[in-house]
Amino acid sequence: MKIKRMAAFLLVSAMVSGCGGNKMKDGYYTAEMADFSHGWKEYVCIQVKDDTIVSAEFNAKDTSGFIKAWDNEYMRNMGTETGNYPNQYTREYVRQLIEGQKETEVDLMTGATHSGDNFKKLVPAVIEQAKKGDSRTVQVE
Repeated sequence: MKIKRMAAFLLVSAMVSGCGGNKMKDGYYTAEMADFSHGWKEYVCIQVKDDTIVSAEFNAKDTSGFIKAWDNEYMRNMGTETGNYPNQYTREYVRQLIEGQKETEVDLMTGATHSGDNFKKLVPAVIEQAKKGDSRTVQVE
């Protein structure tokens, strides 16, 4: 009788663990655009814990690796022209991702629609990497 119960338990455990294909695995995952646009390549990094995105970063880097949100001159110029700037829209898009998790629907911000469109492409790719448990950076067209 104990052997039958143990066998049933193992069978159910195997079935439950096999159905976890939609779960994100703990770790850090990155997706980046395949090409630079206007001198910048946007990327999203997420940290997953217990199938939940607990932290994220959305930004862009230039060919030397310099981060767009650190470029004060760029921020001043963009803020003057559009009323928006990288530190503002990247944080807003990340906030939406953490609140929405895998079901994120991004509300685009004025002056950051190109970046928002890229964010919409990057998020599903980085979530797919997390589901696979693949920590390699994925390139997105």
